[in-house]
Amino acid sequence: MSWWRRADGDLVRDLPLNRRVMPYLMPGRNESVYYFDIDLALHRTDAWLRAFNTAHPDLSADVFHLVLWGVRESMVKYPTMNRFVAGGRVYQRREISMAFAVKRRLRDGAPMAVVKRTFPADESFADLVRGVQAQSFQDRFGGPQGIDRELAWLMRLPGFGRRIAVGAVKLADRLGLLPRWFIDGDPMFASAFVAHMASFGMPAGYHHLYEYGTTGVFCVVGRPTAVPGSPTSGPDRRRVMRMTYSFDERTEDGFTAWRSIQYFKRIVEDPASAELESDTEGSAGGGMSPGGPGGIAFDGTSVHDGEGLRPMGAE
Repeated sequence: MSWWRRADGDLVRDLPLNRRVMPYLMPGRNESVYYFDIDLALHRTDAWLRAFNTAHPDLSADVFHLVLWGVRESMVKYPTMNRFVAGGRVYQRREISMAFAVKRRLRDGAPMAVVKRTFPADESFADLVRGVQAQSFQDRFGGPQGIDRELAWLMRLPGFGRRIAVGAVKLADRLGLLPRWFIDGDPMFASAFVAHMASFGMPAGYHHLYEYGTTGVFCVVGRPTAVPGSPTSGPDRRRVMRMTYSFDERTEDGFTAWRSIQYFKRIVEDPASAELESDTEGSAGGGMSPGGPGGIAFDGTSVHDGEGLRPMGAE
């Protein structure tokens, strides 16, 4: 196997010179990080979610699910946002995957499980909600995860042994030698990490990127706040939610990143009327399912295994 071949991505061979040199000028993700923040108006979002949950009484969709949907849709439309850097080279990821954290028990001090899931480009919103809830349920209550067993083995080693083991994984990553099973089971090898801070009552801070793994996008969703003068509940309630992005600028320029974020914003703020732009620049196809009350279809009704379960921060 050639050292630039990888199990999770394809080498991007048509980059301009100024982008090909970036991983050598800025070897680390945190010296390459670019920050964005947006405010999301949730009035139409809340109305759409109420209608969706009424149509699907066995699902409990919330804003967090729409955020995951929106990130998936923006990466479908702007696939260059689903790239990563390894070994000084830029790769196009072959699938869209996201990692997020859920509480193992709904009480203070309970440990968290980090869930990693693949999001197919043609998956409906109902199936996304069902899949996220079922996998979250499994990872919370289905026993130790693979990553938990790996960490338990790692922490049995003395300090120098841990450094050697982690260094060996990083070297194998740079050389493209990590097997697919390792990458699939590690949440730090994902298109994006999405952190929902509502469970802690926290605002959306600016998160660093991890040097370990290949995740080049970190999204932080803050707790929604009521617009001054708005009712605190009911259909007339108006909320605003702050969201921050940290992304590895070596994979794509800031202009394309901002376009993808604006596209994401339109989807989450008004899922009923959000439509794909006629301009397909940067798009690899896909998009929101037609039908239903606008952009996202109300399709799929089977009951999921983890009924009532929501990811960390669900309201």
